[in-house]
Amino acid sequence: MRKMGARLKALALGQFLSVLVTTLGYSSSLLVRQGVNVPTLQSFMNYFVLAVVYGSYLFFRKKPLKAHWYLYPCLALVEVEANYFTIKAYQYTSITSVTLLDCWAIPCVLVLTAVILHTRYFRGHYLGVVLCVLGLMLVLLSDVHAGDRDGGSNVLLGDFLVFIGSTLYAIANVYEEFMVKKNDRAEILAFLGFFGAVITAVQVFILERNEVRAIHWNSSVIIPLLIFSASQLSFSSVFLILIQTDGSAMFNLSLLTSDMYAVAIRWLIFHETVDYLYFGAFATVAVGLVVYAYSGEPPDEFDGNIPYERVGMSLVDPVASDPELAPGTFDPSMELVTSNQEKVHALDVELSVQMYELHETLQKNQQSPGRTTL
Repeated sequence: MRKMGARLKALALGQFLSVLVTTLGYSSSLLVRQGVNVPTLQSFMNYFVLAVVYGSYLFFRKKPLKAHWYLYPCLALVEVEANYFTIKAYQYTSITSVTLLDCWAIPCVLVLTAVILHTRYFRGHYLGVVLCVLGLMLVLLSDVHAGDRDGGSNVLLGDFLVFIGSTLYAIANVYEEFMVKKNDRAEILAFLGFFGAVITAVQVFILERNEVRAIHWNSSVIIPLLIFSASQLSFSSVFLILIQTDGSAMFNLSLLTSDMYAVAIRWLIFHETVDYLYFGAFATVAVGLVVYAYSGEPPDEFDGNIPYERVGMSLVDPVASDPELAPGTFDPSMELVTSNQEKVHALDVELSVQMYELHETLQKNQQSPGRTTL
């Protein structure tokens, strides 16, 4: 029952994040309609808010850091540039191409987690991935995006930028999965926000300062920016939970439904025509997510230096469960034991039983002087 509850929680978190992604896209489209095209500035606002909110929490908590600070600038740089290249691709190729090629992040995540984190996926996981990608292909084959299929000014360049962005997204997700399993989420978000704000501020000054000066600040611009910032803050705060519990692959698969939610909004709110294949695509992706989620948690065998075997269903992080433990140390209550530890434990138990029996026999002999045998 507990396992089913965890699976349902993962599915719910994934779809909540997918809705947030749809909200991010909708608010960005409102800005574009107002002639505001400043994606790096939008990212700066998100990172700045993350730094203020989680940095303040980290400051008042007054606990030592659990990871070296220099690991965070690398993560921030990869994530910032992933956003930049993906958004930049829309200037050169069609939305359909970007949506299709963005799926490249999924096989990248599977390979990176298998190689770096030694994650072992089961057949059900691969089947779930295939179903999710198949569902997205049905969307692309429908007439939902018929008006967006015209090629851009430089299709090959745009497609290449999408591949770069998707690869960087995969690297960032796996990096974050590794970090969040060993460190505190608030610490990660605080430093990611700080270094992300610094990097995007420099990038805005170099690439977007003229666009920022040309903005006419009114409610039509401020409200979408506030919606974008609030949605991005919620997204950044929640997605690490899903990555920590279910991994980067589940996270990326869940986001595939964001395009379908966007189509649903256009159908229900703007009363635009939706091709019948859309409904089949949504059902296919939903089935794929359920298959992946209920195939079990992919075992993660990365443990720094010591190889171990999983005992039980869950992986307990000693640092997360006990803040007093330093990074790399182990809690005896962890559900991870080596084969040698199992043998030593069995010998200790057997020796303890023998010592107890000997102690009981000696006590009986002391109480009965006439008996001399053990």
